[in-house]
Amino acid sequence: MADYVAVIGASAARPEDLEQAETAGRRLAELGVIVVTGGRGGVMEAASRGAKEAGGLVVGILPGLDRSDANAYLDVALPTGLGEMRNALIARAAQAVVAIGGAWGTLAEIAFARAAGTPVFGVGSWELGEDGVIAVASGAEAAERAVASIRA
Repeated sequence: MADYVAVIGASAARPEDLEQAETAGRRLAELGVIVVTGGRGGVMEAASRGAKEAGGLVVGILPGLDRSDANAYLDVALPTGLGEMRNALIARAAQAVVAIGGAWGTLAEIAFARAAGTPVFGVGSWELGEDGVIAVASGAEAAERAVASIRA
């Protein structure tokens, strides 16, 4: 059975977040996990691109009903029609989460993941105390720690 790691973060992301997200996606693919994102732009697209370019499988859980809203790097685009409520699906589809930067939607995904007991590894993301996001230095480290947490 394959392992699944979600990469979450803002659609309007800083350039450094996009770089870290692409690195995280690439490293996750190299480690053989399926990458799950929200399927759209910003951090989601950067992580998808990194994973796809490294030969990985990428699943996007879209907020709307139209697959054409998906970024170009998805293998599977799942329209939900749920809007931001799809954040819970992203968090619950993964065995670990990598958070890169992020805004309110990212915080919601972190909350859903932590409520389910799913570990979250963050690069420049929300600081929520010792039971929240485990801060790491890079997208590559976040990917490696996320996969190690699943396979431990």
